Amino acid sequence: MASAGAPFDAVLFLSFGGPDKPADVRPFLENVTRGRGVPPERLDDVAQHYLHFGGVSPINRLNLDMIDALRAELDSRGRDGLPIYFGNRNWHPLAGDTLAEMIADGHRRILVFPTSAWGGYSGCRQYHEDIEKALGSVDGLPADVVLRKLPQFSEETEFRGAVADAVRVGLARFADGPVPRLVFTAHSIPESADRAAGPAADGGRLYSRQVRAASAAVAGLVGVDEFDVVWQSRSGPPQVPWLDPDICDHLRALHADGVQRVAVCPIGFVSDHLEVVWDLDSEAADLAEELGMDYVRVATAGPSRRFVALVADLVERYVDGGGDLTAMGCGDNGGICRPDCCVPVRRPASTRV
Repeated sequence: MASAGAPFDAVLFLSFGGPDKPADVRPFLENVTRGRGVPPERLDDVAQHYLHFGGVSPINRLNLDMIDALRAELDSRGRDGLPIYFGNRNWHPLAGDTLAEMIADGHRRILVFPTSAWGGYSGCRQYHEDIEKALGSVDGLPADVVLRKLPQFSEETEFRGAVADAVRVGLARFADGPVPRLVFTAHSIPESADRAAGPAADGGRLYSRQVRAASAAVAGLVGVDEFDVVWQSRSGPPQVPWLDPDICDHLRALHADGVQRVAVCPIGFVSDHLEVVWDLDSEAADLAEELGMDYVRVATAGPSRRFVALVADLVERYVDGGGDLTAMGCGDNGGICRPDCCVPVRRPASTRV
C-alpha cells in the first residue's frame, strides 16, 4: 500500500496511445497485440479502420489538449511549478521514454494520472504494469524514485457530473418528439476477466459494477428513469463469452420494440479514440440510419472543463504527500493490492483483436 511522505514534484499523464499518421498504424497495432497471437490478416482488417480516418487516432491530440487545460487549471490554483508530462502504453511518447526524461529533469516523486475511471485489468492493473515496465526500462534508476498512481474515479461527483453535462447537450440535439432512449456504453471484456476484477468477497465484477453504478448516477442527474447499459468493441473468439449486449445488437432490439430515437453515451471512455469514432460514429450510426432511428452520439467527458477540474482535484489531494491513501487500493511503483486481483485473461493462440 502507499504511505504518506514528501510532496510530489511532477505528474505523468498516462494513456493508451494511438497512431499519428498512416505509417504508424501497423507498428502501433503490433505493439497493442504483441504476445497475443493475433493473426496478421486480423491486423490488416483493423488497420483499415484507422486508415478510414487518415491513419490518425484522435486520442493523442485530445490528451495533449487535456494536458494543456490541466496545466492552466493547476496554474490558476497556485500550482504553477508542477510540470505535467505525457506518456503512453502503446505508442510514442512511450511511458518509459517519458519517465527517463522526467528523471533526467530531476523529478523523483511523480503522480501518475491514468486515463481510465475503472477497475479491472485494462482499467487499473495494466496501468500498474505500465508503471513497473517504465521503471524497469530506465538505466541507472535512482533508488528514491516513487510513482504513485492516482485512484479510480468512477465514483467521483465531478466525473459523473461531466458525463451528465455531455448527456444533456446530446439530448438537446433532438427535435420535439418521443423521448429518446438513453444508452450507456463501455468497452466489453471477457466474462472471466470481469469475474476476476475486484475482491472475490464482494462478488468480483468490479468493472461492470462500476460502469452500471456510474450510468445509473448519470441518468439520475439528467432526470432519466429508463436507460440501458450495453457494451462495445468486443474481440476474441466468438465462443468466449464477453459482456453483452453489444451496442449494435441492442439497437436492433430497441428498433424491434418500437424505439425511434436513441442517445448513446460512451461513459466507459474518457475521450474519443478509434473504438469510439469507428464503433459508435460509423458502425452504430450507420445501423441506426439503416433502421430509420434518430441517433445521437453523446460527447466523451474528457475534454470538458469540468473533467479537467476533476483531474486537478485528484492531483491536489495527493501532491503534498498525503490524502486518503486507502482510496489508492494498490501500492507505489506498480505494486498491486493482491496477486489474484484483476488478473489478465489467458488468450488462446487463435484470439482476434
